[in-house]
Amino acid sequence: MNLPIPSPMASDTSAFAAGAAYVDGVYMPLSEARIPVTDWGYRRSDVVYDVVSVWDGSFFRIDDHLKRFRASMEFSRLVPAESDDDIRAILHKLVALAGLREAYVAMDCVRGRPAPGTQYHPKNARPYLIAYAIPFIWLMKPEIIERGAHMVIASTPRIPESSVNARAKNFHWADMTAALFEADEQGADNPILLDAAGNVTEGPGYNVFCITNGVVATPDRNVLGGITRLSVIELCAELGLPCEVRDVSVEELRDADEILVSSTAGGPIGVSRLDGRILNNDRPGPLTQKLRETYWEKRKQGWHGEPVDYTTV
Repeated sequence: MNLPIPSPMASDTSAFAAGAAYVDGVYMPLSEARIPVTDWGYRRSDVVYDVVSVWDGSFFRIDDHLKRFRASMEFSRLVPAESDDDIRAILHKLVALAGLREAYVAMDCVRGRPAPGTQYHPKNARPYLIAYAIPFIWLMKPEIIERGAHMVIASTPRIPESSVNARAKNFHWADMTAALFEADEQGADNPILLDAAGNVTEGPGYNVFCITNGVVATPDRNVLGGITRLSVIELCAELGLPCEVRDVSVEELRDADEILVSSTAGGPIGVSRLDGRILNNDRPGPLTQKLRETYWEKRKQGWHGEPVDYTTV
């Protein structure tokens, strides 16, 4: 299928044309957004975050993203002053300020630093909200998505879930970053990480699915509860494809008929090579393509959509 094309941006020469940001109660052009270098969000990666997409003027599954963001914040004891309704309104206003029809909209909760005279402990550091809206970002270049991603299984293991809860979307990306360098050094597009037992987890910014004999499978341990992952599981039910949420061994992944990844930054994306093995004549597989086409067609029809309120500015 041809990738959906973002709508042309309005010829906006305002300060918000490159993006709009909200930092601790203040709206500003993205270029002006800053955090103090002493804040623990920067110094200790003490941050949780979420990202929701806007396409054709509508947020996709914003309720699910806000629910996940709230769960991440509460788990990490990072709770800002803003309510979920406040955050929703902020995200709408940011997209409206930037004048975007297709957008990547991020929300972070960042820990500051302990106030002078208090114990140097995170309980004394105030969490605060950052959010921004910029033009839509594709996880991979459109030409890579069309021909299928070339992936490798990284030797770097995923941080164990006993150390860092992958369900709380966080900035602990040392393993992901190392795996990205591994993939690049091997001439691949992206990596897939395993856990210490050799089971599939996820990749940098995406969940992983494999399809064998018409059965779809996706890992359920040490992975983010991806919103696009949830969408793929729903689409499998709609299309009559069995979908199992369970451990997926590296051997099952290597031998799969099809492999796909799912991300807010692109939806379902097919894999055409894994560690040099060519799948489906070096193209995304037929069931992967069906899932991808259905996903984008339903989004065009308003599936799980919430129109952006462009009147907020």
